[in-house]
Amino acid sequence: MARKSVGFFLSFGVFENELISYKNISITLLNIFKKKQEFYTQGYFPIANDIHSHILPGIDDGSPDMETSLFLIDGMMKAGIASAVATPHIIGDMYRNDAVTIGAALGKVQEALKEKQTDFTLKAAAEYMMDEYFLTLLANKTPLLTVHDNMVLTEFSYVEKPFNAEQMAFTMITEGYRPILAHPERYGYYHNDHKQFDHLKDLGFLLQIHLLSLTGYYGKGVAKAAHYIIRNGLASFAGTDLHHERHLNALHDPANHIVFADAFEGKNLNEEFS
Repeated sequence: MARKSVGFFLSFGVFENELISYKNISITLLNIFKKKQEFYTQGYFPIANDIHSHILPGIDDGSPDMETSLFLIDGMMKAGIASAVATPHIIGDMYRNDAVTIGAALGKVQEALKEKQTDFTLKAAAEYMMDEYFLTLLANKTPLLTVHDNMVLTEFSYVEKPFNAEQMAFTMITEGYRPILAHPERYGYYHNDHKQFDHLKDLGFLLQIHLLSLTGYYGKGVAKAAHYIIRNGLASFAGTDLHHERHLNALHDPANHIVFADAFEGKNLNEEFS
């Protein structure tokens, strides 16, 4: 009988220890969740300076008019963004923007912000599709519009994997530019081999994550790739890639703020652009 009692108390002791361990894990997970919630309730947003948006009116697939541009900027400010570099598309067969068209649109928005006494810093550069037209600009030594210092925002085709990414990166760097590759996680041809993102980084591309990619806005494959890039320390910058009100609504979604807090661990990105 004594042996049974000892066995019972030993078993109960093990069970009690397991309960304590489980309780400790539960408390830890709860604290982590509360910490994430804290980032959100304190107004956490991972960037105060956006380097990728399409908020200039009427020159690409972003804002169609001044009213929309001002509406989008107001939404950015409510999210906690204090400054932005607008980056309209430059695509050879679609949007042949240049310093003149972009500068004119920027000037109009800046004037409208001044009239409204809106405290928001707006500059402009471009998002260059790395197509034949872009290679011609490089060959002709046409000065490229930079988001900061010598950094140029670029993008690949969504449809076809570039066969000459190495050459394009090398040419840009040789010409004195630092290429930023926009939303690499959205290029589906890399989804079966995430190590390609490491390769792009090795080539000299600075990788810029689209914030909404992390949330599943563009699908599970894109979200998985975005989290891989963040988790492996490959992302240099993040951006909104803001085009329209749907993007804005998703950026304001409290559930997505928790995703951002989890992915970036409450850190602030793009601080060198302040």
